[in-house]
Amino acid sequence: MVNGQCLLSSCYLPPVEWFTKLCRYERVWVEQYDNYQKQTYRNRCVIDSPNGPLALTLPVEKVPDGKNLMKDVRISDHNHWRSIHWHALSSSYLSSPFFEYYQDDFRPFYEQKWTFLMDFNEALVAKCCELIDLQPDIHRTPEYIADSQCSMVDFRSLIHPKQSCEEDTEFVSVPYYQVFQHKHGFLPNLSIVDLIFNMGPESLIVLMNSFS
Repeated sequence: MVNGQCLLSSCYLPPVEWFTKLCRYERVWVEQYDNYQKQTYRNRCVIDSPNGPLALTLPVEKVPDGKNLMKDVRISDHNHWRSIHWHALSSSYLSSPFFEYYQDDFRPFYEQKWTFLMDFNEALVAKCCELIDLQPDIHRTPEYIADSQCSMVDFRSLIHPKQSCEEDTEFVSVPYYQVFQHKHGFLPNLSIVDLIFNMGPESLIVLMNSFS
């Protein structure tokens, strides 16, 4: 573990790369005062599926001026997303080694209504950490931290669906068993649930080996 701090964006079931920061840094800050941005991991995760990578996107409520702080973003109940996401997770990972073991830990998140996106993301991260015995020191930022004023290692822009994880020089994509690997090869940097459902208790070992 590095004796330092890093800054992350809030993410929905974050990718493996995001979780390696919880292992690597002594303290982690999650930005809550940035403006919400579409097409990011804030409301999107990518899982494995029989047809390859599948993006699951949370619908959020629109605001009149289009600007909304991350901490104020509300989840929309549009299009029954909870049942759609849970069906995608269960159908994709039913045959994985650990889905049946962990499904009761995740199902409640898709059976109750959540108001704020950041609360939902935070609760899911806490559950994932609990399941793999990871105990990070995570805090929300007390105010917006501008790029020019950031004294921490800033991953807010680097960990992004449109950025290759190879651009993160601290991250090493360690291959692990994936249920559909025989069909389309190993898919790097998927959502943490891909790692958990496939590797179970060994997920933490993979994470610890995934940073240089």
